[in-house]
Amino acid sequence: QVQLIESGGGLVQTGGSLRLSCAASGRIFGSQAMAWFRQAPGKEREFVAAINGNGGSTSTADSVKDRFTISRNNAKNSVALQMNSLKPEDTAVYYCAVRFGGEIRSLTHEYAYWGQGTQVTVSS
Repeated sequence: QVQLIESGGGLVQTGGSLRLSCAASGRIFGSQAMAWFRQAPGKEREFVAAINGNGGSTSTADSVKDRFTISRNNAKNSVALQMNSLKPEDTAVYYCAVRFGGEIRSLTHEYAYWGQGTQVTVSS
């Protein structure tokens, strides 16, 4: 079993920055890909960014490209999402997820474990 705990969400003004963190515990290995998804009210959960097992490759959704950066620290079993130039449309609950394989994937069903989520609200 794997437990994921997100932190770092909050309220920020347009153009501001936040850094989300996700700490993993349990049966997790550094070779597993990790990702961030988000879900806004009334919308489906959507892919934000992912990083492969060794941290050498990342993928970012077009909607956040050049603004958000994903990184991981395998020694600490953690993944982070640095969010800059935030916009009101970035408002959502952000979820950390981990999959069994090491390759990057962008669909929710390809991830086995999920955190409880952390709220990010961007005011205009």
